[in-house]
Amino acid sequence: MVRVSYLRSYLPATSLPPYAQATGLAPESWQGDPLFLWRENEANDAFTANWEGNEYVCPRHFRLRKLEGLLAFNNAFPEAGLIPQKHVVDAGAQLENLRDSDPTMRSYILTSPWHVPIRWFAAFLHEERQVVERGDTISIRYRTSMTEAQSRVERAVDIVSGAGFDPGVVGQLRSLVSWLDDFPADAMLELDYGSVAELFSEGDLILDESAADVAASLLALEQGDLERAADFYQNLIRRWGRAQSLAFSN
Repeated sequence: MVRVSYLRSYLPATSLPPYAQATGLAPESWQGDPLFLWRENEANDAFTANWEGNEYVCPRHFRLRKLEGLLAFNNAFPEAGLIPQKHVVDAGAQLENLRDSDPTMRSYILTSPWHVPIRWFAAFLHEERQVVERGDTISIRYRTSMTEAQSRVERAVDIVSGAGFDPGVVGQLRSLVSWLDDFPADAMLELDYGSVAELFSEGDLILDESAADVAASLLALEQGDLERAADFYQNLIRRWGRAQSLAFSN
């Protein structure tokens, strides 16, 4: 089974219509069609969370995310021909119709197979990290306000671009800023290790300081201390190297 982590945006429950509470998974087994294999159910439901005494809602909009994912994959590998062009055109038409039917619809969830992208940690402080129970084991979760997340990632863009990093690295951070900017200031952002946590021992999870290492590396870059920045980045590579290699091998 593919292990997946999530970045979710939640809005105050009072700002959205009522949703059924999501389970996120289909009953018992995988589902599929000629182009997709998935385990999520396709209901029009939402994740709910209580944070700082308030109720928040994260609509799943699974069909929207599925279509966006297909088109993003095709755009990333346009010459590979992995998806027949007729299916790409059909997915584009379905996505356009979906957005026309509800112009406010957007994806509230980003997913990453096999690892947590390092850029996601730029939105959080180590102090916002929570060790949570997940079935018979534990996992990691971060939560913060959208305004804080937006400010932190924008700062990361300025630091990384100012340090002369490859445009591809800066571009990934800018894309994250663009996604975050779609949400209002009173939203809440959550990073959930999800099933990626299963790739680590409980001891490794308890000692995980990924957000702290990202923050320290960015601060060192900002101060012009490239050697110290590299040391903290190496901590991240050692922690996430195996998981990232699984992503590329798949």
